[in-house]
Amino acid sequence: MEKEKALKLIMNAALEAAMPKGKFKHIPTPPKGDLILLGAGKASASMAAEFENSYNHPLKGLVITRYGHFTDTKFVEVYEASHPNPDQAGLLATQKLFNIANKATKDDHIVFLISGGASSLLTLPFNGVSFEEKQRINNELLKSGAPIDKMNIVRRSLSQIKGGRLAAAIFPASLTTYMISDIPGDDPAYIGSGPTIQANGKNEDAISILDSYKINISKEIHNIIIKNSLPQLHNTPRYMLATPMMALKNAAKVADEQGFIPIILSDTLEGEAHVEGKKMAELALQIKKDKKYKNINLNKPLILLSGGETTVTVKGDGKGGRNTEFMLSMAISLDKMKGISALAIDTDGIDGIEDNAGAYISENTLNKASSPNKNPENYLSNNDSYTFFKSIDDLIYTSPTLTNVNDFRAVLIEP
Repeated sequence: MEKEKALKLIMNAALEAAMPKGKFKHIPTPPKGDLILLGAGKASASMAAEFENSYNHPLKGLVITRYGHFTDTKFVEVYEASHPNPDQAGLLATQKLFNIANKATKDDHIVFLISGGASSLLTLPFNGVSFEEKQRINNELLKSGAPIDKMNIVRRSLSQIKGGRLAAAIFPASLTTYMISDIPGDDPAYIGSGPTIQANGKNEDAISILDSYKINISKEIHNIIIKNSLPQLHNTPRYMLATPMMALKNAAKVADEQGFIPIILSDTLEGEAHVEGKKMAELALQIKKDKKYKNINLNKPLILLSGGETTVTVKGDGKGGRNTEFMLSMAISLDKMKGISALAIDTDGIDGIEDNAGAYISENTLNKASSPNKNPENYLSNNDSYTFFKSIDDLIYTSPTLTNVNDFRAVLIEP
């Protein structure tokens, strides 16, 4: 239990660094017209509340966040909608947001807040694309195992608000964008599909991605994607409030203070969750065997830290997200090895669509499930990692954290 407590202390340090609190250092001066705050994402409501605390002047606006991620605000309206599959509430709220942007004048200043989740929450199909068709394509992408940047290329190709199109609607009003990144590499064009950021590439890229994941589209949708060209934008100020690396560095600081050797592996880990879980187990076993990591001797407990976003190609009918699947795969590969424990969570507090953030494993994980009807391999092949960890009481619950810098993983290796 002490090891679990230590890992959760380090996890909480990562979550703290991902919060918007105290991060608004570059505040616009009051405009001649209105300061209008717009935003979308799992952290958009908490970002709006923090911006209000930092801006001591009148403002108004609207943000869209995920169900359960509501935060009290003084002036800004907060709408909740569905994630990861868009719903009618998100569609109606996005139309209101887009209308506000369109009506802004050159005397107004729009502050746009964006974080992970905005690609689903900020949904406004391009003319000719039905909402139901966009829902279908989005759902098939989620099940395909496509990485987030490729998913967002497709999403923006079907949208009249993503890929810089919101910025085009805002002009000639002034614009400042504040971001919390959930994207490996922190490219602003892919955070929430970049509604206010100059997009790279071409719309034809979306067609190639759909083809590669065998997602069928009609000839009409194909032609709409080609027609829905990306706008050329004016440069506008933008600021990154929190990133996966910021979270990892704060976690490493606290790990060091607790007497561990912290190693940040990467903030851009991607790939199939079950494959990457096995790789992480193999790395931990190798370090345990060699008693060192590269040129660092294992003379005291070592903590491997990583971020990024793995994916799950859904083939079974079980329950679970990428972090519980990563943990189950890792536990199977570790095969009860003593002295290795780990946890993995989604920093928004929701792993997939369940109520948990992630899961914890130790040398006792497989022992706790050692009965004929709890074969870990069967749970893994059925994408049923949530049920597995729930049955042994090793799910991690944080409730919605009101931020999102993607996944956080910590692996403790004892000498």
